[in-house]
Amino acid sequence: VQLVESGGGLAQPGGSLRLSCAASGFTFSSYAMIWAHQAPGKGLEWVAGMSSGGSEIMYADSVKGRFTISRDDVKNTLYLQMNSLKPEDTAMYFCARAPSAKLVQTTRLWVDYPYWGQGTQVTVSS
Repeated sequence: VQLVESGGGLAQPGGSLRLSCAASGFTFSSYAMIWAHQAPGKGLEWVAGMSSGGSEIMYADSVKGRFTISRDDVKNTLYLQMNSLKPEDTAMYFCARAPSAKLVQTTRLWVDYPYWGQGTQVTVSS
């Protein structure tokens, strides 16, 4: 299993970024996928998740209405469209694969999601 994030960078408040997570080594369409982030000095936090087939989508309250998760099962890629960015969105963003087709609602992200990418840094600053 390999997950490779890209698309991070520096954005101004109110700006947008689109993150990508290229997946390989498994049948991408069969698994739920999530985005999580870790700000400096803070723990890993759930951002958004999508089940296999896209029937279930969940967002953290802090990003609802601003971020959109999507997936392309032909390109084996997970996306996170980030709009109306705020300085508090500054963090390292990771994608992860669930153990099955369904999302796992958990506070133990590192434990309950077995595969992670290396992360991409998002910095929101003027």
